[in-house]
Amino acid sequence: MFRRHLENRSYNAQETNHMTVPRPIGIDLFAGAGGLSLGFEQAGFDVAAAVEIDPIHCAVHEFNFPGSAVICASVVDLTGDAIRERAGIGDRDIDVVFGGAPCQGFSLIGKRALDDPRNQLVFHYVRLVRELQPRYFVFENVKGLTVGPQQRFLRELIEAFRDTGYDLLLPYRVLNAADFCVPQDRHRLFLIGAKRGLPLPAYPVPTGRTTVAEAIDDLPDADRFRELLVSDSVTVDFDTVHPYARRLRGLDRDPGDFSHPRIFDANRLTSSLRTEHTEQSRRRFVATPHGRVEPISRFYRLAPHGLCNTLRAGTDSARGAFTSPRPIHYRFSRVITVREAARLHSYPDWFRFHATKWHGFREIGNSVPPLLGRAVASEIIKVLGLMPKKLEQPLLLGRGNEILLKFDMSEAAAYFDVPVNTIAQRTRNITRPELTKKRQMEMPSG
Repeated sequence: MFRRHLENRSYNAQETNHMTVPRPIGIDLFAGAGGLSLGFEQAGFDVAAAVEIDPIHCAVHEFNFPGSAVICASVVDLTGDAIRERAGIGDRDIDVVFGGAPCQGFSLIGKRALDDPRNQLVFHYVRLVRELQPRYFVFENVKGLTVGPQQRFLRELIEAFRDTGYDLLLPYRVLNAADFCVPQDRHRLFLIGAKRGLPLPAYPVPTGRTTVAEAIDDLPDADRFRELLVSDSVTVDFDTVHPYARRLRGLDRDPGDFSHPRIFDANRLTSSLRTEHTEQSRRRFVATPHGRVEPISRFYRLAPHGLCNTLRAGTDSARGAFTSPRPIHYRFSRVITVREAARLHSYPDWFRFHATKWHGFREIGNSVPPLLGRAVASEIIKVLGLMPKKLEQPLLLGRGNEILLKFDMSEAAAYFDVPVNTIAQRTRNITRPELTKKRQMEMPSG
């Protein structure tokens, strides 16, 4: 019932209104919901294909990037030729492969182990770079890979890329998203390589800072709307003043954004399903000073003129589906909404996430902030000698089909025709009557 209507949708120049001179091509590995995909598109790339194993994330990526081929599969099971075929790019040169393998095995949080079985995915990244032969690659990961015993793994990774025929931009760099106008203290490792003989790019230089209040102060309080107890969106009035927020709302032109504009309702507050707290919790939240951690919940209270702490995804279903602590709003007695987290991550307001809070926060916490991705991607555009142009033809998100944002895991797996146990199922019982009712109304027939 939920099978994709367009099987094997491929990269299509006419469909996405590409310029007469084709834009450079990028392939996103471990794409998630698409933070890096968006950053590279904003820098001037066309993301021909996005590879992601989680069907929920794949559905969200397909909704937001209707011109990209979403390949719902593990990199372990894919070849470079298969990616080219699914992307519909034939033997065209690929300009960049980018992405980061799941990073839990390297994280500074929790147990660190070089023999973590998830680390094998990094070497499949190297294999696909070898098979796809892009001009450049960008590998990103947590900064924990640069300290302690993980450094040995990083050295081995660098040698593997060299053996594949790539020169590395060394020393590698840990970049803080906060230095690139993202109002969040978030450090990520970037390792950049060029096919031997091609010039290496530079790492980006900081562009400025944005505060929490500048990012989310215009967003109305979700607690004012009863509709947001059963839905993740509502029509509201905005009063947006700060340039950062105005650009994310699409009110002001962003001179560094060369992505396709998206068709969306700028008066619709989306990804804002409410969280219900007890009065006792609300009193504790309000009593917590800005920039401090509430002692019982361990939630950090945002400071309006500071930065957000690092937004994290929590654990996946296979490891218990635990939610990572969500910051407390600096003005309201509640944790932030998914949309507020998205603003603090530099996602534009047209970008949609899964309708549930758990998946929505997971998609944000697992992703690279688009503005950080754009800064890195722009350096590759420069070294390619290209001058990107702003695209004018807007894209219709999800081709108007919001059901992509409301799948449970079994529905998403059926849609992409992959096994339902591709991602381990959550063990706790979640009732979503509001989504079930809507799904029945919106479900495609046949």
